[in-house]
Amino acid sequence: MEKKKARIENSLTVLLVSDLEKSMKYYGEALGCDVNEFWAIRDDFGLGFKLIQAHDVEDVRPNKGTWNTYAYVQTHDELDTLYDELKTNGAIIVSEPTVTEHDWGAWKDFSVRDLDGYIIGFGSGRKS
Repeated sequence: MEKKKARIENSLTVLLVSDLEKSMKYYGEALGCDVNEFWAIRDDFGLGFKLIQAHDVEDVRPNKGTWNTYAYVQTHDELDTLYDELKTNGAIIVSEPTVTEHDWGAWKDFSVRDLDGYIIGFGSGRKS
């Protein structure tokens, strides 16, 4: 008998932030998220965060040397459009769009940073 498995619709990255009001403004204006007291989401939870005010700034701990969140975009053209949008909106760019070649095709990605140093990567693959 096959075991039934529930389907997960989407998820949120939980981030402790040093200044909730400033973070909410940044995620709304720079990243294009719909922000309320519960979450900051974009594209029907294609990108989602739960921003929580840290009680102590020492509790704000972005990952070292890698992303805190990584989001996939359908095509390289869509990724370029997103990059242009975020840059125009004032997002803090960490890495410009870069293409890496693999045996299966090309991967293109870029990263932005929020006000607390959390890194959000965006990428798209294209098969050869």
